[in-house]
Amino acid sequence: MYIDGVFAGGGLKGFALVGAYQALEVRGYRFRRVAGTSAGAIVASFIAAGYTAKEIEDMMQEEDLQNLLDPRKTLIPFPFMKWLFLYWRMGLYQGQALEDWFFEKLSLKGLYNFSDLPAGSLKLVASDLTNGKMIVLPDDLVHYGIEPGMFPIARALRMSCTIPFFFEPVRLKTPTGETIVVDGGVLSNFPMWIFDEADGFRKRPLIGMKLSHPKDKMPGRKIDNALNLFEGLFSTMKNAHDERYISRKHEKDIIFIPVEQYSATQFDLEDEKKEEMMEIGRLKTIQFLQTWPHAEENRTVLKKKF
Repeated sequence: MYIDGVFAGGGLKGFALVGAYQALEVRGYRFRRVAGTSAGAIVASFIAAGYTAKEIEDMMQEEDLQNLLDPRKTLIPFPFMKWLFLYWRMGLYQGQALEDWFFEKLSLKGLYNFSDLPAGSLKLVASDLTNGKMIVLPDDLVHYGIEPGMFPIARALRMSCTIPFFFEPVRLKTPTGETIVVDGGVLSNFPMWIFDEADGFRKRPLIGMKLSHPKDKMPGRKIDNALNLFEGLFSTMKNAHDERYISRKHEKDIIFIPVEQYSATQFDLEDEKKEEMMEIGRLKTIQFLQTWPHAEENRTVLKKKF
């Protein structure tokens, strides 16, 4: 059964999305269009490239994720230099190693630019801080004087995954100057709206994968210091737009995968923790399909096929 998919952001929590994809693939679901933010953008892009769930799991398990962290070199070996880089470069790590890894994996499938994909099959979300607006890639690139089809998918992925202060922002060169771009999660961490048609109908069934509990089951935050305050502020900001949308729609098309207890930026994550998150993704997807209205359609298709 062909469906569309939307994958939420969440940094290293994205391993749970791989588990969800595995459970869907085994049950005969195939994606025509995919979209995502940050970690969700990575999974969406690999699916669009034609990678199977097992291939994505192997890719992410085999890679030493710490190799993707590339601090700037300095001739002055003092710890405080990284904080100077954070101030002037606006990020602890460059992000180029991450982009190079994306390029390597996508090129193995013959993908370089968006023109190498069917039109509209992949959409990634990033945040334009210079102009204070959301960017849907590749669609919105025309507003920056850039030909969407010729834009590198790996660069778009890096833009969507640039966690503020963790990675240096991407400086998007445009005919009119430079635009500072960061993680799409700043403005829309779960773009469930992205495939909505003007007439209110969808071309095919849509499944969203969100890395949290449903809103009414979310545990409250304990805020008793400045760090807690910042975390609460950032989390509330990045989820506000999406939660408003979800509250106006039925949640029947969303797989809620509760992995809030895991770190989004722990690049030395143990294999055991990765497997735990993937298993949560698998189990929550299986539970979801037991009540999803379109699941019966898929079972009927599989019976006819086999």
